[in-house]
Amino acid sequence: MQTYGDILIETRRALRGAGIDAAELEARIIVEHSARLSRAEFEQKRGKFPPDGKFERAVLANLARRLAGEPLAYITGEWEFYSLPIYVTRDTLIPRADTERLAERAITLLRGVDNPRVLDLCCGSGCVGLAIAANLRGAHVILVDAYTAALDVARRNVQRLGFARRVSCVETDALASPPALGTFDMIVCNPPYIESDEIPTLDASVRDFEPHTALDGGTDGLAFYRAITEKWSVLLAPRGRLVFEVGMGQSLAVAAILGDCGFKDVSVTRDYNGIERVVDGTR
Repeated sequence: MQTYGDILIETRRALRGAGIDAAELEARIIVEHSARLSRAEFEQKRGKFPPDGKFERAVLANLARRLAGEPLAYITGEWEFYSLPIYVTRDTLIPRADTERLAERAITLLRGVDNPRVLDLCCGSGCVGLAIAANLRGAHVILVDAYTAALDVARRNVQRLGFARRVSCVETDALASPPALGTFDMIVCNPPYIESDEIPTLDASVRDFEPHTALDGGTDGLAFYRAITEKWSVLLAPRGRLVFEVGMGQSLAVAAILGDCGFKDVSVTRDYNGIERVVDGTR
């Protein structure tokens, strides 16, 4: 019979054998998740034997999913974003470090605005809007997505993080004209921006597991930027700000879309890898 620690070692060995770079970290996450133990609890039990075979079977099942290419976030059902534990399913994109730059830019722009109203379009898990709500206590946020399953994930995050009084969810299509939602100090959006023809070429962990509806930005990847800038900017208050995440190489095109629609003070912000990642402008 194997101890918890023995199973951790075997899991790490299997991941390394599959060429997974972060095998040490991923093995620990898989084993702790399978045991339903915190890091501290696992360390206390590391040299002990599991009470039954249920834990070992859970580890093997989760390991098989990871070795088949499934992202770790979908296996655990949670991923950290801006220090928040965000619930995720395969109906939503996995929150990424690049998108933290979008949340950071939005929070910076809103500091000093009393009780700002924020609209998070194409919200997916709701991670961006929830990061804003968590860091700006007076902020009121509406999360918008066109897909019921994705919005259900966002609603769950609103509840589990305790933001039900300040964050609400609305199901509507960002490509269509907006419903009557009032005016906002900011619209923030991480839209689908991959060119349709590029989706089959994406890494298998993205192509085969993440929702294509959250990836496909149309023929040139810019469909959502055009529609949102042209149709949704009417919801911005005077001096309101539209803030987009953009894909690599898209910043100039998105900045031009904002400029053509009358936005001023258009700004581009780089992510921590030096890639132009956020484009925003004032109505």
